[in-house]
Amino acid sequence: MSSDQPPPPSDQPKPPSTVRKLVVEVIEARDLLPKDGQGSSSPYVVADFDGQKRRTSTVPRNLNPVWNEVLEFVVSDPKTMEFEELNVEVFNDKKLSNGNARKNHFLGRVKLYGSQFVKRGEEGLVYFTLEKKSVFSWIKGELGLKIYYYDEIVEEQPPPPPEEQPPPPPQEEHHPPPHGPHPYLQLPPHGPHPHLQPEEVMKKPVFVVPEEPPPPMEPREHSPPVVRIHEPPPENAPPPDNIPPPEFSPDMRRMQMGGNGMPGPMSGERVKVLRRPANGDYSPRIIAGKFAGDTSERIQAFDLVEPMQYLFVRIVKARGLCPNENPHVRVRTSGHFVRSKPAVTPPGGDLASPEWSQVFALGYNKETAANSTLEISVWDGASEKFLGGVCFDLSDVPVRDPPDSPLAPQWYHLEGGAAADEQNRVSGDLQLSVWIGTQADDAFPESWSADAPQPLVTYMRPKVYQSPKLWYLRVTVIEAQDLHIMPNLPPLTAPEIRVKGQLGFQSVRTRRGSMSQHTSAFHWNEDLIFVAGEPLEDSLILLVEDRTGKDPVLLGHVLIPVGSVEQRVDERHVAAKWYGVEGSGAYSGRVQLRMCLEGGYHVLDEAAHLCSDFRPTAKQLWKPAVGILELGILGGRGLLPMKSKANGKGSTDSYCVAKYGKKWVRTRTVTDTFDPRWNEQYTWQVYDPCTVMTIGVFDNWRMFAEPGEERPDCRIGKVRIRVSTLESNKVYMNSYPLMVLSRTGLKKMGEIELALRFACPSLLPDTCGVYGQPLLPRMHYLRPLGVAQQEALRGAATKMVAAWLGRAEPPLGPEVVRYMLDADSNSWSMRKSKANWFRIVAVLAWAVGLAKWLDHIRRWRNPVTTILVHVLYLVLVWYPDMVVPTGFLYVFLIGVWYYRFKPKIPAGMDIKLSQADTVDPDELDEEFDTFPSSRPPEIIRVRYDRLRILAARVQTVLGDFATQGERIQALVSWRDPRATKLFIGVCLAITIILYVVPPKMVAVALGFYFLRHPMFRDPMPPASLSFFRRLPGLSDRLL
Repeated sequence: MSSDQPPPPSDQPKPPSTVRKLVVEVIEARDLLPKDGQGSSSPYVVADFDGQKRRTSTVPRNLNPVWNEVLEFVVSDPKTMEFEELNVEVFNDKKLSNGNARKNHFLGRVKLYGSQFVKRGEEGLVYFTLEKKSVFSWIKGELGLKIYYYDEIVEEQPPPPPEEQPPPPPQEEHHPPPHGPHPYLQLPPHGPHPHLQPEEVMKKPVFVVPEEPPPPMEPREHSPPVVRIHEPPPENAPPPDNIPPPEFSPDMRRMQMGGNGMPGPMSGERVKVLRRPANGDYSPRIIAGKFAGDTSERIQAFDLVEPMQYLFVRIVKARGLCPNENPHVRVRTSGHFVRSKPAVTPPGGDLASPEWSQVFALGYNKETAANSTLEISVWDGASEKFLGGVCFDLSDVPVRDPPDSPLAPQWYHLEGGAAADEQNRVSGDLQLSVWIGTQADDAFPESWSADAPQPLVTYMRPKVYQSPKLWYLRVTVIEAQDLHIMPNLPPLTAPEIRVKGQLGFQSVRTRRGSMSQHTSAFHWNEDLIFVAGEPLEDSLILLVEDRTGKDPVLLGHVLIPVGSVEQRVDERHVAAKWYGVEGSGAYSGRVQLRMCLEGGYHVLDEAAHLCSDFRPTAKQLWKPAVGILELGILGGRGLLPMKSKANGKGSTDSYCVAKYGKKWVRTRTVTDTFDPRWNEQYTWQVYDPCTVMTIGVFDNWRMFAEPGEERPDCRIGKVRIRVSTLESNKVYMNSYPLMVLSRTGLKKMGEIELALRFACPSLLPDTCGVYGQPLLPRMHYLRPLGVAQQEALRGAATKMVAAWLGRAEPPLGPEVVRYMLDADSNSWSMRKSKANWFRIVAVLAWAVGLAKWLDHIRRWRNPVTTILVHVLYLVLVWYPDMVVPTGFLYVFLIGVWYYRFKPKIPAGMDIKLSQADTVDPDELDEEFDTFPSSRPPEIIRVRYDRLRILAARVQTVLGDFATQGERIQALVSWRDPRATKLFIGVCLAITIILYVVPPKMVAVALGFYFLRHPMFRDPMPPASLSFFRRLPGLSDRLL
């Protein structure tokens, strides 16, 4: 194609346009309130989404109506669908009510958010509890909905052919100008020419930084270009104002021109500002619909950490190079030197036009780089031949601050300098861009650092990981029939048939099956629960075993793909199915199973008291987020050396891992320093403030491992932060000690500097309403799991998360995942037992203090205080209705008093509470011992004897508690006839006295008797206590 002719317009078809639609299937309602005056209701449903309202039909006089109707809505902007609200309200139709009702009675509503919507094919029937409109509303019942969305391809109508247009009159025929085409018919070129004119190539590094324009109105990608031919209108043609406007997509329909002539939102419509920072999550913002004004607000990204300036160099591609083989680019400054990866030539492309598409981030110091230069050169990979280069003055490099658009790369002519001659001729151009930015730049996460060797570059980049989506797989083994049981069993011997389930590394076995007397069927009705992770590609294997003899005999097996199992999100009934047992014969029996994937549970992979997320597996059941948690990882101070170099000098290559919810973040590895500076910032959505974030620091050993070698990373320490202890919208910048407890004792490994901010709604009811909701999802209370079963499932979930994250690049090793998830938190140790005992003592300290204070009062240690207590007691006795308000007032005053001593910073790890500073070395060795133990028998015997002594003390305390309870029972059980006679006689006397004497006088007498002066006291125990201690217990009956 000639270079002086523009390329022809592309005839390739445009990609098809799509419109997202939201589908709400209104299935049924349960147990509605009667509102028609006849003990029933005639309900109908109204759904409102993004200003669109849809209504179902009315079901007459039915408190459990069934609709099975589909309501469709158009999603105007799929990017902001997550923040839209769907309001579904149920009303009673006044037309079918008894009497003259003025309005349709409200029966309840359901409010959902776009984050709960799922794609078509993943939906399920969910019964939502109907909510009130106000505190005084009386609402009950449930509404069953299926909600999902899909993208529909819209076919556009082709433009009408030109010949269908009426020809213009001959006398008004328009003649084009004789010189060149009409200016309205000239189309811009589609791209740069392969051979540019000499003036198009820059001889000097000239940077063009475009100013950020106002956000334009983006048309849909599938809209074809419209070319209008300038013609005068015919005589009888209608005026231009009557021409119908072009039909736009819903996105375009919602936009209008603002007052300044620029595209803007319609009047009164919400504007949602969304921008993804480098970590891939939305920037901190105010949640739409939760704040005053109902608008969004964007907080500047990376404002919690120190800005670190970098010199960014983006190498895109080259053209017109001299003959070469696998060229590469070298970037050199006064303090850095990096080398790019070998170039890649597109299929069918020219070898003289290689491509790199690589970004380098070099440390930049404004003071030292004032008079420095940047050298970018191209070299032949085979012969190391110089192919040309470009030089830049760093003082002329522009500065880019987000949210500026990326700097456009430019073509620069390669120069050879003084070394260029006829043999080493330099030719060609290099497309690149150079700018100065910070770690907030979009190019920083995937950039190459000057400090990172090429094989280790993946460890030098920050990464974000996501835990796998986990399900509980419930398998109910009901019965089995026609099994081939071992013949010739001994008399009166029932076969022992069990079913063993295997899913990956998980294995669960049922109890012994009960055999029917009339048939050969075996019954279990027992649940086997497994943890299944997406993608659901594994298969469940059920083994039917006969364990009557010494060795189990396999009767057959059943293989079921997990992906084919039905999913449910509530407690609805799932139908049972029969599955054939595959064995040695053609027919080996069958087994009846009921299986489902439980989406209403939260699969625990952390300890319950350290959990960072309580959301159920099913996305439809998620509640809206209540805030944003921002974490700035500033750096470490005074880390201890973790490894030694060849010269014997200590070294630490540290990185930080933070975990909250399903999201894990990992900072880049800072090599060979004891004071690393990361300055990385991340955000999480908070769905429950009563959760815990975990931040751990590790020393990287995997990056130095040989292929096939396993070198686990070493732990340096971790910090836990409870989100509920953070005040709203306040920045905390603190340094936390990193402590590690090992066999040798407690050791401080250094400190980590963190910046935290919890941005939550300013409306008090929305923030505090979470505290009144159940901690775990609904299914945990309807069908709870046992403690031992929950711990076994948690161990399986931890292994699956570790295996999933271990397949990432760079991998998070299982030692890192287990340390962050506290996988060994339930293992027994003497230190943890002491710590829990002292925690109980601290909790009961207020009761002990109150008892001591009362003892001081009744002993008249301070006569003035005792007299005041007498007066207060008289007031409370004479006005008993003031007792409860006075008690709550006292608690309120205590809370106000302790406000002075509230924590200033979020607490970290407490070594005194953990009993880590006074632990015995032998107890530590026992705590870190393997299971089963690997210690010599003598040491195990000593530890066992020590455990027996401790257990004897616990046994004595439990026996004393049981004795006191048995003495209370002995008061009326006539085990001691004389004691029982005395007790019931005293009870009769007290009854007569209370009937005769006014109760206030009795209360005053008892109170004054309790507070009497010590001169009227007997130092011996009172008669009532001596009587109680003489009552018999059951300890004398023990063997």
